[in-house]
Amino acid sequence: MGKKRQSQQEEMWIDTRCLPKAPGHPFYLRLNEILRQHGFDDFVEGLCAPHYAERLGRPSLPPGVYFRLLMLGYFEGVDSERGIAWRVADSLTLRAFLGYEITEPTPDHSTLAKTRVRLPVELHQEVFNWMLALSAKEGLLKGKTVGVDATTLEANAALRSIVRRDTGVAYREFLEQLAKASGIETPTREDLVKLDKKRPKKGSNDDWQHPHDPDARITKMKDGRTHLAHKVEHTVDLDTQAIIAVQICGADEGDTATLGWSLLQADWNLTAVAEDPQARRRLSATCLAEVVTDKGYHSNDTLKSLSAAGIRTHLSEPNRGRRKWRGDDAAQAAVYANRRRIRSARGKALQRRRAEVNERSFAHMLETGGMRRVHLRGRTNIYKRMCIHAAAFNLSLVMRKIVGAGTPRGLHGLDRTLEWLRQWLKRHLEGVAARAASVCLNLRFQVLMRLRQVNRYLQFPNVALSTDC
Repeated sequence: MGKKRQSQQEEMWIDTRCLPKAPGHPFYLRLNEILRQHGFDDFVEGLCAPHYAERLGRPSLPPGVYFRLLMLGYFEGVDSERGIAWRVADSLTLRAFLGYEITEPTPDHSTLAKTRVRLPVELHQEVFNWMLALSAKEGLLKGKTVGVDATTLEANAALRSIVRRDTGVAYREFLEQLAKASGIETPTREDLVKLDKKRPKKGSNDDWQHPHDPDARITKMKDGRTHLAHKVEHTVDLDTQAIIAVQICGADEGDTATLGWSLLQADWNLTAVAEDPQARRRLSATCLAEVVTDKGYHSNDTLKSLSAAGIRTHLSEPNRGRRKWRGDDAAQAAVYANRRRIRSARGKALQRRRAEVNERSFAHMLETGGMRRVHLRGRTNIYKRMCIHAAAFNLSLVMRKIVGAGTPRGLHGLDRTLEWLRQWLKRHLEGVAARAASVCLNLRFQVLMRLRQVNRYLQFPNVALSTDC
């Protein structure tokens, strides 16, 4: 029986031939091949060249490696940049994907963070548009019918740390001041809780903010908890499931206030994609012709503005009872036209499609992709990470078309599914063969019995029946 060594002397010299080598994951090998075929590294290096110093100083993180690191957050489901750096340092497969040998140190999380801060948000947007154009070249982007939906992201900020916007006083200190003003000289914790329950609008975003993340807003999460959060809005192509635009906005902003900006961003992105002649041929002739949303986006002003822009709306209408228009003919015409469309068979099909496709993008990016809770502060930093996350999502659609799986886990699951199907077919065919043999044996026995009856009836004693007949 072997025993674990309690201490071990390190080698001074190691033969490189003795070092372990990873064969590489087939998913990442194919992904690198696709990026190399379309010139991804040359594109991002030319794009980032103005932001790097001309003189040779400390070795920098190559742009291709930087964007691949952020993509790994989606493909591996790692939420933080520290987790990405640790995962790369620990994996021979990911080292091979990034182009690092076993003897080379991998990037530290601080290098990844500093590179993200120094590269502008417009550059990340251009990389997203490049991935979107790649999806269009593969026939995975039409742009005619889009669905828009939003959800909340838990911010990297604690609600107990909020301060007043006007004075900078902390929440507990503010309550103590109120208690002393009401006549309680030495308020206890119970006194502060009792006093706080009676105050109306005590969590107003107009009065409070987080000192380290002013962009975070107090809001109610999907599970009913009150937390500091951000709002992310996706504009998705309902024909191909590709994400056309991503927007990070305040969690307290209404859906009707952010819809116009999301559609404007989607229009800018599609215009940038159309600059590529090969991608433009695969786009629809009428981009952003139809928009489909849930009832949170329904309002008179929204419908009037979309109707004036020539966009057909399929916005779910909440039950507001009998409407009184008071001479607003334009709003009345837009609401009634939208109502006719959502009650048609095609409108109902589009609503089902929106619920499926938009929620799927949130599930892949936020749940399995690890971005439901952000580890960054500031909308600009969050948008940079989310933008490349969405680019990786679109790239996974291309991989799903070419390879059959959009993530390494999906490819592993596909292998397991194929193996299960092979075993099932084997058992099924073995069962069919056994049943066929049993049926043949039964038929053979029945024929033999019939021949014996005929022989007995005709009384031909000299005729001998063989069991092999």
